Amino acid sequence: MRDLPVDPGTGLTNFRRYTWWSLFGVTAFFLVFSVRSRITDPAVPVAARLAAVGALAVALPAIAVSISRRLPRADLDPGGADPAGRPPVRWLVAGGAGAVVLGGILLALRDYGPWSFGPAMMVSIVAMFVPARRRWLLIATAAAVAAVLGGVTAALSEHAVVFAAAFPAGLVVFTGWVMLGMLWAWDVAERLNAARRLSAELAIKDERLRFAADLHDIQGHHLQVIALKSELAARLAPADPARAAEEMTQVRRLATDALRDTRAVVQGYRRVTLKEEIANATGVLAAAGIDARMELDSAAASDLLPEPGRHLLGLVMREATTNVLRHSRARHAEIAYRIIGGLACLRIGNDGAPGPGTSPGPATGGGARAGVDGDAGPGLGTGLPALAERLRAAGGELTWRHDGDDFVVTATLPVGAR
Repeated sequence: MRDLPVDPGTGLTNFRRYTWWSLFGVTAFFLVFSVRSRITDPAVPVAARLAAVGALAVALPAIAVSISRRLPRADLDPGGADPAGRPPVRWLVAGGAGAVVLGGILLALRDYGPWSFGPAMMVSIVAMFVPARRRWLLIATAAAVAAVLGGVTAALSEHAVVFAAAFPAGLVVFTGWVMLGMLWAWDVAERLNAARRLSAELAIKDERLRFAADLHDIQGHHLQVIALKSELAARLAPADPARAAEEMTQVRRLATDALRDTRAVVQGYRRVTLKEEIANATGVLAAAGIDARMELDSAAASDLLPEPGRHLLGLVMREATTNVLRHSRARHAEIAYRIIGGLACLRIGNDGAPGPGTSPGPATGGGARAGVDGDAGPGLGTGLPALAERLRAAGGELTWRHDGDDFVVTATLPVGAR
């Protein structure tokens, strides 16, 4: 047998090798044990001895190959034969023929116990390729047939019928129990390995989604501000070239920041911080002509919230600011961050949210329907609904409320959240 490589570090390769040698070793031992005395017995006809040797030579390789096909690599479908999903019929037939010949020779020589070793082992090998619900039906049928053959032969020869019938039947059941038990252990190990691989694949997909969300947050925020300032510079250019040049200088700085932040995300270093986002939001909203007011109490300024919590609230701050710029016609905005009763509370409100009938906004929030009814849009998967799920997972809550022209986003998170 050639041991095929599986995932390193799981121990499955060694366990496969152990299972193969256990199954084949038990089978080979009992087959050789059952005929050893008869092969070397001068009283047995030479033809019978040669036939027994030939049957043994056919059965052992067939059994070895069949077991190898039943124990595939980790990347093959568990619980079934070869990569194509078919049992090795030719090898099973060859092994079965060899076992029948061995059993027939021993039964003809009146060995009422050892004759059933070969057929019993082969029945267990065949049962490995049968669906789980039918395995024991096959073994029970084989046990009944073995009992009838042994009992009838003993009765015709006037020997002990009870032993001749009971021993073969018991041996078939016992062999099936032992060998299928070893196979069951292998199947469980392989299913666990498949689950481990699936878990790793899901972790990779989750990381890709996280990276995509972070990249969207960074690029979307910067590009929104760049577009706003570029539009402002274009309007100012005829009347106030100096102010337009100043705005374009800020656009260049924002583009440089976007490039730096994108590189940092790719390297896995950048984390959004709440203080940073509050300061940036106030400046950006003011640049857009919105009267932005910030309230930050002393407890909040002392950074009582752990870093992961500050990162989550920073994402909320960034998303809410982007939505104000993208979806609203706000003239005033309020940003408040407080620590109240063990809860970090971030509140962002504006007075320019359009009504349900006038807002075409996507599912990122900022209007009455935006972010609430889950319409598909550019912010799909990274807007307020997605952030609400992340806050709930951390023990917090994210809500948004539309009342007339006012739109308020409120995020709360326990101070001990991690």
